[in-house]
Amino acid sequence: MFPKDTKFLVVDDMKTVRKLVIVALKENGYTNIVEAQNGVEAWNFLTTQPGFGVVISDWNMPAMTGIDLLKKVRETPSFTKLPFIMLTAESESQQVLLAVQNKVTNYVVKPFTGGQIMEKLQAA
Repeated sequence: MFPKDTKFLVVDDMKTVRKLVIVALKENGYTNIVEAQNGVEAWNFLTTQPGFGVVISDWNMPAMTGIDLLKKVRETPSFTKLPFIMLTAESESQQVLLAVQNKVTNYVVKPFTGGQIMEKLQAA
């Protein structure tokens, strides 16, 4: 598991989903959490605020999708090893394969529980 001071970036266009992830993180002692509504906002945070330890991102979002954010993260030398958890309703094998090909760290299919988020983080 990650140290309790790990800085998380939670990215989803739905505030309720972000809140569910944040509640799960806080229930497990994590408090350094930044929220973003889409991939563009998330990329801005990643490139202007140092120290993110984990990204948890939705796939389907306006402005920049989670898969596009993942690609940018993996193409950036300073972020190649940044743990990236894809949180999505996309469960088709082609989407999962695309995420794996782009070096996603782990994959959570919606609907999810806080326990499932923590299991994926532990596996990361």
